Amino acid sequence: MLDREGFRPNVGIVLLNARNQVFWGKRLRTHSWQFPQGGIKYGESPEQAMLRELHEEVGLMPDHVHIIARTRDWLRYEVPEHFIRKDARGHYRGQKQIWFLLRLLGRDTDMNLRATDHPEFDAWRWNEYWVPLDMVIEFKRGVYEMALTELARYLPRPPHQNRYLRSGLRSQRADVLEPISIVGPLGPASSEVSPAE
Repeated sequence: MLDREGFRPNVGIVLLNARNQVFWGKRLRTHSWQFPQGGIKYGESPEQAMLRELHEEVGLMPDHVHIIARTRDWLRYEVPEHFIRKDARGHYRGQKQIWFLLRLLGRDTDMNLRATDHPEFDAWRWNEYWVPLDMVIEFKRGVYEMALTELARYLPRPPHQNRYLRSGLRSQRADVLEPISIVGPLGPASSEVSPAE
């Protein structure tokens, strides 16, 4: 199913663990690594396609993940002609994608790259959030950068842990600073301090 401009509707998946690292899959029998992605079938919504692809490629079910965000609009990339099948040349140009940011609620052991008879990946690992930009194939780099940049503002803050304080001694809101007033040589001035975003 192609649109009028020759782009296939598709979804991309950025799956986070508790440390905000991203799932990175190695394509079957290649040295190429990428995020899970796949086509939207006729009648599917982008979210339905994403959940189907997540199961087909990574083996996760909807209750294993929490949807944090998605890109607002389609992000497009063109596939170089030498990567396009001969029968598709002339009318297929590339992919247009909606990207989803997900949090893994389950465990690493819930992932199963052999969940279907047609696996996409034969290995996987966790990477720091921005690392895929340096590792993905060149023609996908621009769309990866747009997706990661747009979704970065939704990254959950990892829980703050202070190894020197026992749990229970610290109030839950102790990391939120109240506005303070500073009195200098020229009189009072107000300065607000807020936690880093």
